[in-house]
Amino acid sequence: MTRLLGLTTYLMSSTGRTARAGLAASVARRGLRLWHVAVLEALVEAGPLAKGELAARLDINPSDIVKVVDDLGGQGYLACTRSARDRRRINVSATRAGRALLAELTEELAAVEEDVLAPLTDGERAQLAALLSRLVSS
Repeated sequence: MTRLLGLTTYLMSSTGRTARAGLAASVARRGLRLWHVAVLEALVEAGPLAKGELAARLDINPSDIVKVVDDLGGQGYLACTRSARDRRRINVSATRAGRALLAELTEELAAVEEDVLAPLTDGERAQLAALLSRLVSS
């Protein structure tokens, strides 16, 4: 029987904590949290979304998404506009400044990943990514 410290799930959790701490520290230098980056990335990838759609896409509580959108909007990284088809609907989109910020953050976060995965070869990294993706999607 495998003891706790040798369980794959424990090792994943430990590695995840280390990785998340590095990612969070990287974005915290800019006064941001990981949710800020996730929201920017979702909007750049999907285009304008209503706050409810954005919350559902990222599996964030709708009341929490309001705070994140307000934070990013207040810094000029997001814009909120009324839908032409449904005036009750507010669409959120990334601004040019938001897209530029995301590009910078993506490079910084890739450097964190490089540090965390440094002990692995490129092939091992690809294999790990494939296995984790399979677990996430199951």
